[in-house]
Amino acid sequence: MELLKKKDFYYELPQNLIAQTPLKNRDESRLLVLNKETGEINHKRFYDIIDYLNPGDCLVLNNSKVIPARIYGEKENTGGKIEFLLLKQINLDIWEVILKPGKKAKIGTKFVFGDGILKAEVIDIVEEGKRWVKFHYDGNIYDILDKIGQMPLPPYITEKLEDKDRYQTVYAKNNGSAAAPTAGLHFTDELLEKIKNKGINICYVTLHVGLGTFRPVKEETITDHIMHTEHYIVSEETARVIKETKKAGKKVFCCGTTSCRTIESTYKKYGDMICCEEDTDIFIYPPYEFKGIDSLITNFHLPESTLIMLVSALAGYENTMNAYKKAVEEKYRFFSFGDAMLII
Repeated sequence: MELLKKKDFYYELPQNLIAQTPLKNRDESRLLVLNKETGEINHKRFYDIIDYLNPGDCLVLNNSKVIPARIYGEKENTGGKIEFLLLKQINLDIWEVILKPGKKAKIGTKFVFGDGILKAEVIDIVEEGKRWVKFHYDGNIYDILDKIGQMPLPPYITEKLEDKDRYQTVYAKNNGSAAAPTAGLHFTDELLEKIKNKGINICYVTLHVGLGTFRPVKEETITDHIMHTEHYIVSEETARVIKETKKAGKKVFCCGTTSCRTIESTYKKYGDMICCEEDTDIFIYPPYEFKGIDSLITNFHLPESTLIMLVSALAGYENTMNAYKKAVEEKYRFFSFGDAMLII
């Protein structure tokens, strides 16, 4: 059966299962382990993940760092209130942003933020009403955003985040994401150390997550959906580790759909794992033959989203929808601050 309809990926989710806040201890979230060959399901805790990793395997993590991309300011001339959401850095001082309210922000309109420590001017209007703005400031823009910005939490999280670091992985390094690679939120430094000590190779890719990750699929035939583009980097070291892992017949575990998309994009373009820096709009849905990854650590995703489609491509459609049904029955916590799934 060819599954290309959006409605095939729908499931009923009670509102009270959408996690609004992170757990006190990152690695104590629940872990649903799904065997993609048999469909068997086991219920564990996230710290049990080490039991499924064997010496010589590699664990791929996305070290992109979320920037406090939501900033509030005012129009320079009128004092009218404005909200900017920074989507991506075009070059040093020019960013693509969403403005609210944005309809009257013509080219040349100027804005002020944080009592004047940051100023912006609209220089272009691009697709879907987004703007390119040029920022003016002294010093480092990321330091300024740390002072005046707020974390761009997904729309389904309505509670205030008390600690900004909880929407950041413990290994976040490279600034650029407008949303967290949330599967990695479960790892602690201690758990990563234990994994390393067991003989598992940990390597990193960088894929800057855009807000397109939350964009709903509107077309009923999913192949008509236009995927958002995201920027990624694979280092020489990571390419080497993944190639050596596969050559040795060991497993590549990807943490998150972002790491998965990075690796599969590289294989798709080059037929191999190489050091590269690219943009990708890869859309993975069933049927799909994975060339790089063997296992996936991921959170529970929105109904009818491109992310649940990717999971279905790896775990099998029936297995995935059954696992989601079980997760709802067992009252797992869903989405960004929710529980995790391991597909082996």
